[in-house]
Amino acid sequence: QVQLVESGGRLVQAGDSLRLSCAASGRTTSAYYIGWFRQAPGKEREFVASIIWSGYSTYYVDSVKGRFTISTDTAKNTVYLQMNNLQVEDTAVYYCAYGQRALRGPYDYWGQGTQVTVSS
Repeated sequence: QVQLVESGGRLVQAGDSLRLSCAASGRTTSAYYIGWFRQAPGKEREFVASIIWSGYSTYYVDSVKGRFTISTDTAKNTVYLQMNNLQVEDTAVYYCAYGQRALRGPYDYWGQGTQVTVSS
């Protein structure tokens, strides 16, 4: 079993920055992937970004390229999602997920989510 705990979500204004954290624990393997997803009210969950644990490879959805950066701190078993120039449309519950196969998934374990609200 792998446990994931997200944190860092809060209410911000458009144009602000925010950093989300995803702390992993439990039976993690030596090589795995962490993905960030989000789900806005009334919409399906969508992929945002992912990273291999070593940090040398990342993948982003087009809508966040240039604004969001995913990174790892292996000493802390934590993955971060730095979000800059936030827009109202970035409002969602953000989830991190753990997988062992590829940047694009599949992902097997999920956190409980953290709410990000961007006001205009």
